[in-house]
Amino acid sequence: MQVAEQHDVTPEVAQELGGFLEQRREQIAQRWADAALFRTVFTVSRDEAVEACKAVVDALADVACSGRLEDIHAPGFDTVREQLSRMAATRAQAGFSPSQVAGEVAGLRQPAAALLQAEFDDPRAEHAHACALALTVLLGTLRLVVMETTVNSGEALIARQREQLLEVATPVIKLWENIVAVPLIGTLDSARSQVVMESLLEAIVHERARYAILDITGVPTVDSLVAQHLMKTVAAARLMGAHCIVSGIRPAIAQTIVHLGIDLGTITTRAGLADALAYALGQQGIVVSPSPAAGAIPR
Repeated sequence: MQVAEQHDVTPEVAQELGGFLEQRREQIAQRWADAALFRTVFTVSRDEAVEACKAVVDALADVACSGRLEDIHAPGFDTVREQLSRMAATRAQAGFSPSQVAGEVAGLRQPAAALLQAEFDDPRAEHAHACALALTVLLGTLRLVVMETTVNSGEALIARQREQLLEVATPVIKLWENIVAVPLIGTLDSARSQVVMESLLEAIVHERARYAILDITGVPTVDSLVAQHLMKTVAAARLMGAHCIVSGIRPAIAQTIVHLGIDLGTITTRAGLADALAYALGQQGIVVSPSPAAGAIPR
C-alpha cells in the first residue's frame, strides 16, 4: 500500500534522512518520550518510553535508507508493528478514535523537524526543504501504519469478543449421568450453529453421553435454515453414538414447521426440557415419579 499522494524524494535525500535519524536517535527519542502517545502507554518509567521511541526511530531510519518512504509494508516497519499496535490499542481503550491517534502521531513531526533544521546553515535552502519534505512523507507513512494497526487491533478484538459471546451463549450442561443438554437462546445462524455442534460433540465425548438434548425454548423463530442446522447437529451427535432429543417446540413453532413442510419425523421431540430429560432417563430404566402434592400423606 502506498501513500495516495506521491512525492518526489530522491534516493540521495532519503539516505541523508536515514543518516540523520541514526545520528540524532537519542535526541529525537528524548523529545518524543514526553509526547502523549508514548507517555500514556509506557508508564513504568520515562526510560521505558525513551527506549520505545528509539525503536520507532530505528525503524524509520531503516525505511528511509531503503528509499521506501511511502510504503507502509516496508520491512523496516515490521520490527515495531507489535509495539505500535499496543500503543494504538491503549489509546483506543482510553477513548481515542483512530483519527485522534493519527493526530498524535502527526505531532511527532515537529520535534524531529526542529532537530533536522538545525543541521543546515540555511534551513530555507532548497536541499534543506527537500530533507524536510522527506521527513514529512516518512512520518505520514508512519501515521498510516499506526492507523492500520489500530483498525486491525479493533477488528481482532471484535472477532475475539464475538467468539466469546458465542461460547457463552451456547453452554453445554450435564443434566444426569450420560445426559447433556444445550439450552439455545436467540437467533441460530450458521456461525452459532457451528459452535453449538462443536461444543455438543466435545461434551458427548468428554461426558461419554448417550443422550443429548437440544432445547430451543429460547429460539424466537424456526425457519428452514434453523431446521437444517438442527438436523445436522442431530446427525452429527448420532454419528458420535448419542441419541439427540429436541425440546421446547412451542405451538407457534410447530405450526411454522408444518407450514414450511419441514420433516422432523426422524428426530425425537418433546414439549419441554423436563419432558426430554424424563424421556432420556426412562430410556435408561430410570423412572421419574411426580412429587406428592403439598399436604398429602404418602402411602
